[in-house]
Amino acid sequence: MAHFLFRQGPEAERMKAPERVITLLEPVVEGLGYELVGVEYQPGRGQGMLRLYIDHANGIDVDDCARVSHQVSGVLDVEDPIAGEYLLEVSSPGLDRPIFKTADYDRFVGEMARLRLRRLVEGRRRLHGRLLGLRDEQVVIDEQGEEIAVPLAEIDRAHLELEP
Repeated sequence: MAHFLFRQGPEAERMKAPERVITLLEPVVEGLGYELVGVEYQPGRGQGMLRLYIDHANGIDVDDCARVSHQVSGVLDVEDPIAGEYLLEVSSPGLDRPIFKTADYDRFVGEMARLRLRRLVEGRRRLHGRLLGLRDEQVVIDEQGEEIAVPLAEIDRAHLELEP
């Protein structure tokens, strides 16, 4: 079972995908042979946005996104887990890959990461450095030779900076 992290705070509330949506869509995406990296939901005044990030060992192209979108659309139409109108967007996580799953902090050890924190930690809200992994519910990064540990609960957003 995947564990997804969601952004917190005022901005985050509009980004949090309902758990029932993830539970519903993850087996569909995985059944097509893709990884569901994460799900974001932005309610709108007239129309919201449901964004799925998918990945595959061979990369993602437009045809992959269309294939997943087609299958997911059918499931969403039948199950109707989100009230109101919304657009569905399916995309690759890209080189600026958002981190949604706690397991990704260990999966991507050695990669460069940017963290935005909910509040000041050691006088800072933003950190940038090499990801060292997850230790005791804390994300550890090496920022210019200094090891910094941040409680998982204090991370508002996290992105990897993957090289092409």
